[in-house]
Amino acid sequence: MLSRLCVSNLAIVERSEAEFSVGLNVITGETGAGKSVFMGALSLIAGAKADSSVVRDGEKEAEIEADFGEYVIRRVISSNGRSKAWINDEAASMADIKALAQKLVDIHGAHSNQSILEEAFQRKSLDSYGEIQTKEYGAAYDALQKLNAELAELESDGGEDELDLLRYQTSELNAAELTEDDETLAERHAAAAHAGEIIEASRSITEALGGDRGAGDSLFEAQRQMRAIIKHFPEAEAWINKAEELSIELQELSRAVVDSASKIESGEESLEELDHRLTLVNKLKRKYNAASVAELIEKAEAKRQRLERIENKGEKIEELREKIVEAKAKLAKEASSLTKARAKAAKKLGSAVTTALHDLGFLKASFSIELKAIDPQAHGADEVIYMFEPNPGEAARPLADIASSGETARVMLALKATLAEHDGVGTLVFDEIDANIGGEVGRVVGEKLRSVARHHQVITITHLPQSAVFGEKHFVVSKSVEGGRTKSRISEVSGENRVKEITRMLGGMGSVVRKHAEELLSLSR
Repeated sequence: MLSRLCVSNLAIVERSEAEFSVGLNVITGETGAGKSVFMGALSLIAGAKADSSVVRDGEKEAEIEADFGEYVIRRVISSNGRSKAWINDEAASMADIKALAQKLVDIHGAHSNQSILEEAFQRKSLDSYGEIQTKEYGAAYDALQKLNAELAELESDGGEDELDLLRYQTSELNAAELTEDDETLAERHAAAAHAGEIIEASRSITEALGGDRGAGDSLFEAQRQMRAIIKHFPEAEAWINKAEELSIELQELSRAVVDSASKIESGEESLEELDHRLTLVNKLKRKYNAASVAELIEKAEAKRQRLERIENKGEKIEELREKIVEAKAKLAKEASSLTKARAKAAKKLGSAVTTALHDLGFLKASFSIELKAIDPQAHGADEVIYMFEPNPGEAARPLADIASSGETARVMLALKATLAEHDGVGTLVFDEIDANIGGEVGRVVGEKLRSVARHHQVITITHLPQSAVFGEKHFVVSKSVEGGRTKSRISEVSGENRVKEITRMLGGMGSVVRKHAEELLSLSR
């Protein structure tokens, strides 16, 4: 719930703070006092677009902070039009703010009430009321969409021209019989081209290393001298061990040189063969834009798989079409179940909202929900339409076609009152939900608001004293002129001050009007 709202330098509000409670919180005040500023502040907290015009004249920035308990949302709008936001003191984008606010607060004003006229809102409200699960239908719909996309891709995949090209390219690459050994072609080619030089150098190296003897003459002599002194100088034993290790390493090195040189000398890979192979591989790398033989092999495999896919696509297409038939049957079954569940919930919700509308002054009105069959979509195979019959004898028509703003507001309240136990949003805000009504109906609106407030925190701006008296917490927005500047503030009233505010709302300050105010407050308890 919204526990605190702090507004600074927003329009005519210099700084003002309100602490709301659970239940029904009402906000009243004279026309032009600035109630709309506080409604605007809540809209900004919910992610509404803002520009520099909302900043109080002469100030650099406006700031709004809303404490929802677990989350504190803060937003700053600067005089240059820039806007920044934070959630729990961490920078947040407008998308983050909107996503969070949708879970915390639901605002209904003259404009936002229009959401009830949107099909998506009507459908979601019905599903919420009926606790209707769309998971199985959604899975079936997604499965069919995936199969259809796969089929479309396969059907448009590879014409004859591409097929001919792939066959030629695959044949060419297969004929090359590429292997990982081809990666070292350049090095082997260079060795073959300089075979004589390398063989001569190898012989000199092995002679210097002592050949198969394992060590040069100097190392052999050093070992002999070490053995001669070991009995007088024990430390020489470590030298002997190290010398033996060096002898073994020199022997291995000598053999490696001999082995490599012998391969070149025997002509295992002739220069002509290597030259031909290297020319072929380099040509293929350039042609297929491959940086290495490994990449060339990968591309060859990809082309082979692509060719196989296209050549066998007829069989795959038939297989997909069979799966699509099964998927359509599954979707139709899930759609039918979803429609039945919605039809059952629609009957109950229509009856409940009609009863609520009667309480709100539409004594002869009727509310119903029509389901119109449509092609399957992500949300189902139904278009949900709220039907409204304000007067007996008139055919029910879509709410969007006939409702006035006052009627829309009351239908929204009736719907919210009915959905109260099913709506997961913690705070509901109503801006003049009781506009264009009065008298006894105003009292019923107040009772409905309090009823909704048993399941949600409700904040409502009202001009009707008959509604305001039902508030469990009452705030008054007032304005004054200080130092030549108009300032608006919000403050809680109770006791005598609340009686005075209800008296003002009734239109006078006389004793009779005051008594009426006291009676209204007494009856609302």
